[in-house]
Amino acid sequence: MSTENNQQAPAEEHIMTEEELGEQRQIRRNKLADLRAMGRDPYLIETYDVTAHSMDIKDNYEAMEDQEVSVAGRIMSKRVMGKAAFFDILDKQGRIQCYVRRDDIGTDEYKLFKTYDIGDIVGLKGIVFKTRTGEVSIHTNELTLLCKSLQVLPDKWSGLQDVDMRYRQRYVDLIMNRDVRDTFIKRAKIISKVREVLEEDYGFLEVETPVLNTIAGGANARPFITHHNSLDIDLTLRISLELHLKRLIVGGLDRVYEIGKVFRNEGMDKNHSPEFTSMECYMAYGNLDNMMELMEQIVYKCAMEINGSPIIKYGDKEFDVTPPWNKMDMTETVSKITGIDFSKIDTDEEAREKAIAYGMDPASVNKWTRGKIIAEMFDDYCEDVPGLLDGPCFLTGHPVEVSPLAKKDPADPRITRRFEAYINGWEISNAFSELNDPIDQFERFAEQQRELDLGLDDEAHPMDRDFVNALEVGMPPTGGLGIGIDRLVMLLTDSATIRDVQLFPTMKPESK
Repeated sequence: MSTENNQQAPAEEHIMTEEELGEQRQIRRNKLADLRAMGRDPYLIETYDVTAHSMDIKDNYEAMEDQEVSVAGRIMSKRVMGKAAFFDILDKQGRIQCYVRRDDIGTDEYKLFKTYDIGDIVGLKGIVFKTRTGEVSIHTNELTLLCKSLQVLPDKWSGLQDVDMRYRQRYVDLIMNRDVRDTFIKRAKIISKVREVLEEDYGFLEVETPVLNTIAGGANARPFITHHNSLDIDLTLRISLELHLKRLIVGGLDRVYEIGKVFRNEGMDKNHSPEFTSMECYMAYGNLDNMMELMEQIVYKCAMEINGSPIIKYGDKEFDVTPPWNKMDMTETVSKITGIDFSKIDTDEEAREKAIAYGMDPASVNKWTRGKIIAEMFDDYCEDVPGLLDGPCFLTGHPVEVSPLAKKDPADPRITRRFEAYINGWEISNAFSELNDPIDQFERFAEQQRELDLGLDDEAHPMDRDFVNALEVGMPPTGGLGIGIDRLVMLLTDSATIRDVQLFPTMKPESK
């Protein structure tokens, strides 16, 4: 019989004032002082022999009934009834009810137990049994205080609800909100499944590349800049994993991948964070079509692992990620949405005229080429069209101007062999048949550097001469894929914002 089964939430919840919280914290400190005076300082304990966990006991009750177990966890509820008490502990698997009697642990220990607070961490040994109401429990015969909690946990009925506080104090959020714990357990399983698909199904090798770089390359984004004192040089936090991984392809490591943090000094919203997790992989002798298949398999197998189904449910929407996925062309999509038939427009001048007539800002448009205009019109007029990018689908046909690292399409050199995968209107991945022509790469970098120098695009890709040198050594035909792990986790866990799937999201410091 747990506390939750026998109590109801009060009609009017009393929220403690700061003064009351301060008094409660002082009481806990006084209890700690008393324990220390008795020679029972819990902080001196270094270890505890745990032999079982909550859900394992519950799920295997038939085999574990009447067996002695040793468990440890945080006290989450407590109901003292004279010479006996029920209390719940929370361990890494969940909660389990425990029963303790004065006659079993002794008068002195039971007196101490009655002073324990919600939030204290205990270890206990006892016999597995069921109460009269059928709840699997542990009959305690030995109890040890392992850690004294000096803070007061949020009220058990409402949990930790303040969103800002949940992100700042994720440790409390994990204690109070089981669904939050489940989300991050699922996140770990998703990342493990991604590794499994890459390594076991496709033979990729996991590697690690630098976080600090002299050039922010591999993407079009604004970097964070820091300074190395000993070398007296400015360095950037990486904005992508790409260029070092492709250097490894040059070096003969034919299939490599990395899962790691990347950093972009940009805006923040429900889908964007300045620090996020990316997976990038590169397959020598592979191409865009191989990357499509790999993307489909990763998402499909992650969905099966987490939900047991290829159907992803997000809010009131459902997405079937069973391969194969649909494909759409960027230029055709822009033409369909705007009515401007770019297939019949060959010059930058005519593209500018049509875009301005449609309503785009002349000051910006007059700096752009035909391809850049198509990409910008897709961003402005297509991405938010309801249902258009619900997917899962692959967007292809990106102009060369916005794809400085992708091969040109042999059928139309104005576009590249590139795709972006979309689900729920979100870009989940980006992939190329990788550009391995060093002359073409140098020219594209040079154009991007020109735009950067002239202030035309502060997110343009800078020149990277060492990467060009690597391509001159020779990189085989290669397919590359990058996946935003956070967004994938958001989809698979039905999480509203990227902060809900990051354990410690970037936050503005609290004002003092």
